[in-house]
Amino acid sequence: MGSMNDPPAVVLLSGGLDSATALAIAKDRGYDAYALSFRYGQRHEIEIAAAERVAGALGVHRHVVADIDLRVFGGSALTSEVDVPHRGSLADLDEGIPVTYVPARNTVFLSFALAWAETLNSSDIFIGVNALDYSGYPDCRPEYIEAFRRMANLATKAGVEGRQSLTIHTPLISLTKAEIIRCGSALGVDYALTHSCYDPDSSGRPCQTCDSCLLRAKGFAEAGLVDPVLGDPPPGPPAVSSGTGEP
Repeated sequence: MGSMNDPPAVVLLSGGLDSATALAIAKDRGYDAYALSFRYGQRHEIEIAAAERVAGALGVHRHVVADIDLRVFGGSALTSEVDVPHRGSLADLDEGIPVTYVPARNTVFLSFALAWAETLNSSDIFIGVNALDYSGYPDCRPEYIEAFRRMANLATKAGVEGRQSLTIHTPLISLTKAEIIRCGSALGVDYALTHSCYDPDSSGRPCQTCDSCLLRAKGFAEAGLVDPVLGDPPPGPPAVSSGTGEP
């Protein structure tokens, strides 16, 4: 937890390695972190458990889990019965936007973060988007983030009154996965607490063949490090299905 003099920042925290690293960077830069996670209808509650572990380990002023339900729209392998793709290697990734893309997810998440930032009198939001080693999602690109920032500064009472000039911090956007992992490791991130897999088994172990697992494996290999998640499961609540069915 930061001191009373540290400026507040909302940090989007999914429980994955990117958002955990973004949280560590926010704290290293002297922000008092308010972590925001979402129970949005994703297949597995293990993401929420991972976010809670990371928030506890890195120390945040407050961690909020917002409940929304994107299953009512579907359109993604993460929020419907569509199968998560499994591949032999990263070379097998499809061209274009994958079926694990959740329509408008980052726009929804950033809108919630904007609302919280306004109530905190904060002008800072951190999000762990990445435009290099990523899965092709359109809402992870720099031009999207800049467009949202411009919109956000027109959208709030604090902005209109001149009390808020929002900055969306994207410290990972131009880093490779290996660079992200090296950065987080230097800042003390325990990646054993994180979860990246789109299609874990009933005990929460990663499948190692979905896009996210393959990108994570590439990052650790290029960083010259061993992924601690592939050892014993991290401490915390067992994985519980969120009701959309086991993949």
